[in-house]
Amino acid sequence: MDKFGLDSLGVQEMHTAARALDTDASKYENDRNLEMQWAIKAYHHADTYFKLISTLDSRGLKLTRIDDEIYSKFKQKFPKFKLDILDNEELKSEESKALWRTFCNEFENVVEDFNFGTLIRIDAKKDYSEENTILVTRIQFYAIEIARNREGCNAACYGKPAPNEA
Repeated sequence: MDKFGLDSLGVQEMHTAARALDTDASKYENDRNLEMQWAIKAYHHADTYFKLISTLDSRGLKLTRIDDEIYSKFKQKFPKFKLDILDNEELKSEESKALWRTFCNEFENVVEDFNFGTLIRIDAKKDYSEENTILVTRIQFYAIEIARNREGCNAACYGKPAPNEA
């Protein structure tokens, strides 16, 4: 399998992808089908992750093959990051975005889908809900959740039913 998953595309899909790459980016509009596919993928990821932390002691949970490296670099770059309840300013302010961009780009060729939009819980003690969810990149999710797991922030979720099982 190739790195980008292109070997699974058919002739028509490859032609469509090639045409899309030749199109001026300013002419793109949001494709509702792509948005729906992303939403489904993001939901499944969130659901699967919550099932993991609610059925296992998350302190020993490994999310990637390089958890130690991600955790170390995260703690080095963001030593005072508040893990229990995420502060939007620590993620989305202009200053924070610059720091995160540098951090995230270190994992560009290391973590698959490092910049894929991923849902994360704001309050580590609560499950996923509309009010308790924000969008981050996949590597931000890994950094924060690896730290939450190692530092016991997700312990409150152990034994909770997943939102769709409650």
